[in-house]
Amino acid sequence: MKHATRWLLILISSGLATAPCPASAPWVTLQGGHYLIKRPNDGDSFHVSVEGHEYIFRLYFVDAPETSAEFRDRVEEQATYFGVTVDQVLQVGELAKEFTREKLADSFLVRTCWEDAGGRSRLQRFYAFVQTRTGDLGEQLVENGLARAHPATAKPEGLTSAAVEWKNLIKLEHKAKREKIGGWGANEERMTVRAQQPESERGIDPFDKFFHPAGEMPVQATAKPAATPEASEETTPSGFPAQTKLDVNTASLAELERSRNWPIHRRTHYRGAPIQKRRRPATSQGNRRRQTIRKDSPIL
Repeated sequence: MKHATRWLLILISSGLATAPCPASAPWVTLQGGHYLIKRPNDGDSFHVSVEGHEYIFRLYFVDAPETSAEFRDRVEEQATYFGVTVDQVLQVGELAKEFTREKLADSFLVRTCWEDAGGRSRLQRFYAFVQTRTGDLGEQLVENGLARAHPATAKPEGLTSAAVEWKNLIKLEHKAKREKIGGWGANEERMTVRAQQPESERGIDPFDKFFHPAGEMPVQATAKPAATPEASEETTPSGFPAQTKLDVNTASLAELERSRNWPIHRRTHYRGAPIQKRRRPATSQGNRRRQTIRKDSPIL
């Protein structure tokens, strides 16, 4: 508990930031990647191939034990944290490496803003969040006792909920301690035991939670409302305007022509008064002849 509290205080006081993502490097999501089997790989740092390009990614916020005693001071510090021997912590490191390899044998996503994660390789290493098919890889490592919540010398660009995620990682670490699994169960011969009812295996992608914490919604463009008929205009159930009464005093010629094709029951009122149906008077033979002559006469 003292270790967790100390790291949380460091996180809050430092803002988790000494090397933020460059403003010119927005977040990207890499899909279709493949885990590459390389000797330097471990639980929290590994080689990935995406569309023929090779990358090294380092997980944000977590630290898995080393797989080699090359850096003795670091390995001893990790062993002290887990309360185990150097040999035991190296075994945990190998288990973490295998755990990550198994998780990334299936499809996964990599979210990164190309923040430099240092390292000794000639190939540059970048910090990233990695989403497996069942959840966040960092959270899964911590919950299974194969990594610890660890302050990073980096601040993911746009991450407004660092403290929230830290509390979640510390909660998962305490859960692993209580269950005595992974590194926390090395002295109980429970190093290979995995989490019971794992919270990190629910298939939830925490990426949006990281960048849009509770109560904070991403800014969205205001949608243009769909055009709706005016309140004074009668509408049908389908949303189309209903046929309206035609005012012959103001109607255009085209509207009058169209009105001739309406059913007779549509034209039942004129200026608010009902129209009396009456038969059109018969046209005399002479009038029909004069109309025919006018119609057929050449235009001069």
